[in-house]
Amino acid sequence: MLIAKIEDKKFRLEHLLSSPNSLNDIKSFYVEKQTGKGLERYIKDFAESEEYEGSNRTYLVRDKVTDEIAAYFSLHTGSFTLKDSNQSDEDASKYTVPSVELSNFAVNSTYRKGHPEIKGLGELVFRRFIIPTVKYGSELFGIQALHIYALPEDELLEHYSTFGFSRLPREMEEYIHKHLKPDYDESCIFMYQML
Repeated sequence: MLIAKIEDKKFRLEHLLSSPNSLNDIKSFYVEKQTGKGLERYIKDFAESEEYEGSNRTYLVRDKVTDEIAAYFSLHTGSFTLKDSNQSDEDASKYTVPSVELSNFAVNSTYRKGHPEIKGLGELVFRRFIIPTVKYGSELFGIQALHIYALPEDELLEHYSTFGFSRLPREMEEYIHKHLKPDYDESCIFMYQML
């Protein structure tokens, strides 16, 4: 299903349904951190059905040598609203930004433990696989940004900011949380980056 071949020296990207082994392989995906258990549950229990529904696309990042799943991520389209920052609050016009949501993103803790020599795996996956996949999509249709709903953990929010994500001013964040945020992301924080 993935049209563009995206890989680096160590890893390759594949669509969840591109290999008959993938659905069996995801059963061993493990997220050690307790707050990430929802991401483990998603890949095992919901990713396949959302593929068939067409509501999410999930991609596996595999080690080219061992074929182990190192990480996965899911993407779907979306949009959000921004306010023109050059205008006062009373005169400000709002505009819609066509976007892709990074709806799921997790590193396989089993892979990480088995390969301690690989440092910064999450950032590597983000920069070498997620961003190129989104940019490839932007060549096919209009995408101006990538957005996420991050767990409300200071360490994680700071981590995403090093990836280039920003938070909105409180007023706009509240607007998005009230009008656009999915119920399953109830306590999460909206962050975005322009492409």
